[in-house]
Amino acid sequence: MNDSGSSAKAPITRERALHALYEAAELEHNLMCTYLYAAFSLKDGEAEGLAAYEAAAVSRWRKVLIRVAVEEMQHLAAVWNITSALGGAPRIGRTNFPLDPGMLPAGIVVKLAPFSPETLQHFVFLERPRGSAEVDGEGFVYERNYVRGSDYAYLTPMGINYDTVGDFYVALSNGLKSMVAQYGEAVTFAGDPALQLSQNEINMAGCKPVICVKTALAAFDAIVVQGEGAPADSADSHYQKFLGVREEYRALMAKNPNFSPAFPAATNPVLRRPPRPEGRVWLENLEAIAVVDLANASYGLMLRLLAYAYALPAPSAEKSLSTDLAIGLMQAMVPLAERAARLPAGPSNPQCHGGVSFTALRDAAALSPGRGARRFFVERFTQLAEAAEALRACGDQRALTAADLLGKLAKRAARGFDLATGAPAATAPPAATAALAGAAPASAAVNGIETAYGEKLDLLFETKRCIHARFCVTGAPDVFLANTPGEWLHPDAMEVESVVEIAHACPSGAVQYRRKDGVHNETAPPVNLASIRESGPYAFRGQLELDGEPIGFRATLCRCGASRNKPFCDSSHHEVGFSATGEPATGKADALAVRNGVLAIDPQLNGPLSVRGNLEITSGTGRIVSRVTTAKLCRCGGSATKPFCDGTHARIGFKST
Repeated sequence: MNDSGSSAKAPITRERALHALYEAAELEHNLMCTYLYAAFSLKDGEAEGLAAYEAAAVSRWRKVLIRVAVEEMQHLAAVWNITSALGGAPRIGRTNFPLDPGMLPAGIVVKLAPFSPETLQHFVFLERPRGSAEVDGEGFVYERNYVRGSDYAYLTPMGINYDTVGDFYVALSNGLKSMVAQYGEAVTFAGDPALQLSQNEINMAGCKPVICVKTALAAFDAIVVQGEGAPADSADSHYQKFLGVREEYRALMAKNPNFSPAFPAATNPVLRRPPRPEGRVWLENLEAIAVVDLANASYGLMLRLLAYAYALPAPSAEKSLSTDLAIGLMQAMVPLAERAARLPAGPSNPQCHGGVSFTALRDAAALSPGRGARRFFVERFTQLAEAAEALRACGDQRALTAADLLGKLAKRAARGFDLATGAPAATAPPAATAALAGAAPASAAVNGIETAYGEKLDLLFETKRCIHARFCVTGAPDVFLANTPGEWLHPDAMEVESVVEIAHACPSGAVQYRRKDGVHNETAPPVNLASIRESGPYAFRGQLELDGEPIGFRATLCRCGASRNKPFCDSSHHEVGFSATGEPATGKADALAVRNGVLAIDPQLNGPLSVRGNLEITSGTGRIVSRVTTAKLCRCGGSATKPFCDGTHARIGFKST
């Protein structure tokens, strides 16, 4: 793809196009890592030496850096989709930090460095628009000049020169248009669209299908505008965001010359003695090594999962599972990376702390889809969870959080990838511990489930799931004696079939039963449903699994974001005045080949409900809203596209496990 430093005579080939897109992927990937590294080094609150007003500012800066890094990930996904659309396998990996000269043009230096005035200026320089007079930060300038490319029309692709990231994407756009002009649109976009990632699998704005030159150029334009800003300027661009942080940073330094917002994390940390030590910090502290090693291993597995997702055609529960687990690993990395920045690097570098090094795998290409890949993922998650458990001994809250998250992900991976191989899933709802042989007590409570023992049926009630729908106390007042002292569940006070009918009417699953008369217990419904209650929760019916554990066939899950019993509804939507329609417009509603089966519901950390399985989403009155096999359902209460997630949870700081 043509630009300065490359010959106009060079043929516009698919190989050259893919080569340029691989560099674009590496560029976005590397920028994402550098922004995250700076964010991880920032101090957190007054407990880490900041004044209250300083802590508030640093918190804002962290959010800016994380937001920009997430948007770089969106850019990366857009580049991956364009690569896939051209028939290539996306470039998932990258070279290790710091980048060697020649990997990018001479004016672009990429290395890991903690937050500082120099690092911030470097970020401003990287995102600057054409014509900007901004200079690079001190310590980020590569003094030796060199020129990439050649006037010779090489058949072998090579890097091109460009002054700004925006210039590079202009070159990519021009090259793509030339390719379409030469081969035609249908031939140019020869890749299978089903291999791309979409918002059905991952909630990122950049994950839009690329099927033609118009959609590809729109993706390139969005990357430039979000980074540099629009020609008429854009207050929300990366460039303007970094200028805003720089202005506030200078004001705080003027007020307090000793203001130190970040820990002295290492510049370009490495886990082994480097053959070229210049510009690198070899970590020697054993705890720092263990933390960084686990963070790097989590990062590597994340890359493998993303590559694997691009090898699976949609719709695919396994494709969605892979992306969900990948995002979960990035979330688990955050506390580990923050912990590393707070630990000393070692005696050879007493002036600085550790830092996650984002060590790249030698090859992050997709594993061959199938049983072997699934086995690999399950084994690797187990290894990460075991290493995280070993970190608990330090007692640090960040280490404990990472261990919790990795343990949860390991369980989801084991169950999810086993399901993908066709292993049978549990169908029975959870029940309280069975009564001991011999005479049973009238009732017992185990693990929050109260059981009343009857002659033909045991009645089970789980208080934390109850939303007070009142079908029980109004339909069977002699069985459910509400607001009375002593025993309140009387399963023999009504015909068995009537009690069963009342239990099935309970939307939350708080009421369940266990029959003793030889008749089967509750079974999965023929169609999996999620009903959207007016200004209320989601009411699910199906063979439900929550975080990989069977929870029965009925559940009401919070969508207002206020429940104190997440992911279950606790009626907090009434207290907070949540207002959301139960009658959203009908969207995609193509008939599903299969309408039942396991419905896996996985609440994302600080994010939506990830749902995998055959599901019909209905309005409160029963009208079809959508039929899906994968979906991300809003649970922060703020999405503008309810019931589906639109990323609002990240902007409003929604918190939930």
